[in-house]
Amino acid sequence: MSEEVLINVTPQETRVAVAGPGVVQELLVERSASRGLVGNIYMGRVARVLPGMQSDFLEIGLDRAAFLHVANIWRNPEPARPIEKVLAEGEPILVQVVKDPIGSKGPRLSTQISIAGRLLVYLPHDPHIGISQRIEDESGRQALRERLKELVPPDEKGGFIVRTLAESASEDELRADLAYLSNLWKVIRERSMGGEARASAPRLLYQDLSLAQRVLRD
Repeated sequence: MSEEVLINVTPQETRVAVAGPGVVQELLVERSASRGLVGNIYMGRVARVLPGMQSDFLEIGLDRAAFLHVANIWRNPEPARPIEKVLAEGEPILVQVVKDPIGSKGPRLSTQISIAGRLLVYLPHDPHIGISQRIEDESGRQALRERLKELVPPDEKGGFIVRTLAESASEDELRADLAYLSNLWKVIRERSMGGEARASAPRLLYQDLSLAQRVLRD
């Protein structure tokens, strides 16, 4: 089945339609004045700790505070701890938006960072290799896992999710995507670890691609 991706860009908004065959299967709209936040990485600052809800409200530079639940705090290999034992008011913390604000609710956050490339998704805090669920053949999944293991540097502390497109990718393409994501994370870490970044929190460190660019990437 053939698929078409139609992209219309205006100064006010971008519209993307995925059609095939002859029927629109998916329609995505992103307005310039209210661009989505999912994927953005911030140096946030804890504004309020709520032990009863096991949650924090964080300032990330928006009109509304963002929400971080204890379940979205990456702590491997540490055992689970109450949120009041993990974070304190005024503390800077590196977070990523996982859900856009809805109505009166601010965006939802996670401390487990993931950065998407064309073939791979990089998980700098989670040292394992996962395979897209769309790749159903078990022997093919294992072969992809082994291919990537051979390309990952021995000192790499993060992990990767292999995307569906990687099934037909060459070794050079995989290596290029791996290097791009590793270098991008290095830049983000350098931005986050400086005293200036922590002192000036809340601060945007990385903004995900626009809708049109994400669709072309994906």
